[in-house]
Amino acid sequence: MPQPLASDTARHWISDPVHRAWLQAEAQAQFRFFRRSLRAGGGFAILAHDGTPIPGMAQELHSTTRMVHSYALGHCTGLHDAPEMIDAGMDFLWNVHRDGQHGGYVWAVKDGAISDGVKLAYGHVFVLLAASSAKMAGHHDADRLLADVAEVLDRHYWDDSHGLFRDEFTRDWQPFSTYRGMNANMHGVEALLAAHEATGDGEYLSRAGRILDFLIGRMAPAHDWRIPEHYTESWQVDAGYRGNPMFRPAGTTPGHSFEFARLTLQHWDLSGRPDTGAPQRARALVTRAMADAWLPGGGLAYTLHHGGAVDMADRYWWPVTEAIGALQALMKADPQPGDEDWYRQLWRFADAHFIDHDHGGWFPEIDADGRLTVTQFHGKPDIYHSVQAAVLPLSSGLSRLLSPLQV
Repeated sequence: MPQPLASDTARHWISDPVHRAWLQAEAQAQFRFFRRSLRAGGGFAILAHDGTPIPGMAQELHSTTRMVHSYALGHCTGLHDAPEMIDAGMDFLWNVHRDGQHGGYVWAVKDGAISDGVKLAYGHVFVLLAASSAKMAGHHDADRLLADVAEVLDRHYWDDSHGLFRDEFTRDWQPFSTYRGMNANMHGVEALLAAHEATGDGEYLSRAGRILDFLIGRMAPAHDWRIPEHYTESWQVDAGYRGNPMFRPAGTTPGHSFEFARLTLQHWDLSGRPDTGAPQRARALVTRAMADAWLPGGGLAYTLHHGGAVDMADRYWWPVTEAIGALQALMKADPQPGDEDWYRQLWRFADAHFIDHDHGGWFPEIDADGRLTVTQFHGKPDIYHSVQAAVLPLSSGLSRLLSPLQV
């Protein structure tokens, strides 16, 4: 039976001992569930809803890297078997995903062989995140991985003339499109901030700031605080672009506004909290995304048309987790009336509809009636979004791993 999320009399959930204990228990349940993904031969399996491995699935780069990052977070919360999971992911990144012939990291492997050799900025910035988080968790191979992926990102992806990352190459580094995307750059900010925290190198912080200046300083306010996803080679908005419905859907994605709001506050915090209006920009992103995307009956729409009308009303777990992450950051940095109400509503909705109280982990998609549905996802594909929703409110600050956890 689900446990109470907080004390009945709590004024602020993120400081309520009952809520904090509940968050810790929820994180631990997720770590236990995804512990079953560890393969005897190396790497991680995709898990069915009941936690059994799904046979025949390729292992994608973002999945491997996110497992390393997530269990590095677990290590910082005192998870006793986190090092084994970090070891497995780090070994798989270096010995299987890493391309010894051409350099960089391939997108997908299956049965020890490359099944998709494309080289994506999206995947490579997650390698940087994994390496940085592993370094902060004290892993012995983190410096090697961090140095390698930083060199690859600098050589192939970073476009210093625009202050943004290019997107995609073939396995042998031939550009095969002129596509430029917000998503890889958003996760680039995430990884650059983690690398700055791990190393103290100011160049990582500077590059994160340049990406934020363009996408949040220029694009978001020019589009009523919605962030265009897709761009041409010269970084003009490509409003008609429609690609993969999961990774590159048309229109705008409110879940990314929540992620960017949190990252904006994290960059501001790591920069010494200068008077740049960052909290106001973060709040504008959250306010617009909530107003546009919260659906009748609860849940957040996956995508919007450019004017803000709902395009894909699919209710996925990850926008809810990212909204929680943005709200907890706002409540720490710039609390305003209404933040607490939204934070509670999001957790109550997640607890009632997404969290699997029987097996652990979160169901990835529900229908309009709040029931589990299966359209886009096989099993429970990812711990990354949901475990951060549980862990980040426990931190005393806005950074990922260096702020003391009060558990």
